[in-house]
Amino acid sequence: MIHSGLRAENSSLQKKVIDLNTIYYESCLETMKRIEDNYIDLVITSPPYNMNLRIRNGQYCSRQIVKEFSTKYSGFDDNLPIEEFYNLHSNILEELLRVSKIIFYNIQIVPGSKRAFFKMIGKYSDYLKDIIVWDKGFAQPAMASNVLNRQSELILVFERENAISRQFSKCNFKRGTLDDIWKIGRGKKVDKNHSAVFPEKLVQTVLTNFTNENDIVYDPFMGTGTTGFVASRMNRKWIGSEINAEYCKTALKRIKSSEELFLSVEYDNETKPNNEQQMLIFDKPSKIKYGKTKQVKKNKKRSA
Repeated sequence: MIHSGLRAENSSLQKKVIDLNTIYYESCLETMKRIEDNYIDLVITSPPYNMNLRIRNGQYCSRQIVKEFSTKYSGFDDNLPIEEFYNLHSNILEELLRVSKIIFYNIQIVPGSKRAFFKMIGKYSDYLKDIIVWDKGFAQPAMASNVLNRQSELILVFERENAISRQFSKCNFKRGTLDDIWKIGRGKKVDKNHSAVFPEKLVQTVLTNFTNENDIVYDPFMGTGTTGFVASRMNRKWIGSEINAEYCKTALKRIKSSEELFLSVEYDNETKPNNEQQMLIFDKPSKIKYGKTKQVKKNKKRSA
């Protein structure tokens, strides 16, 4: 178990509440303050690429933010300085290891993030259980000369307790039936301003093989909602965090198309629309109204 660097409010002596089947419109670090240790059955996520941090003359520099084919997101510059990127994702991974049993952390090797992720692999090597290669089937041409085309991404699998072993304590596949290279095409874009979409098949592969019905799945970078959409369809409970309001709306519409659920976006103190904490509720696909937040205490049995 990890104890170093955890905040005092994460003590098991403090009761926390978290709503299931909810997208929290806030940083995932804020959401995880609400989550007790070992509460989440599985995390699956794909953090931003930090695509707009580039290399020039051997030094990091921020690219001018103009929309081009490499632009993946809207409302987000995606160009943190490399140390800030490393510190942010180290803090996030530390918290994910606290709140969850197993983590599937999808990364792409690009200049703006590769040093940070390689450093994290070293720092958290005791919790790195395995690495899965996601083969997307074809590569887009590299943006610069003398650069390999990137056809694959990596899924880093972290586990709290038994990462020293390659055996999964909870899985649904039989011996010799699941490879470590997954040939899955790119995700279909569901929002014109978000082109880095998780393919539904990738999420389905993870949930089919490593979760059961009614398990709780968390995506700290919810984006346009692929994790919630697939989890709902597969009868898994889910939680998401997302800092882009438009992505939250897109995700909710998409998930509601999967099944009729009460779905919400909950605001943190800085982004709530008035003095009362409120959440967006879709009562019709084309209409949004405001309603008061109703907190629900967790009653899921947790292991020690």
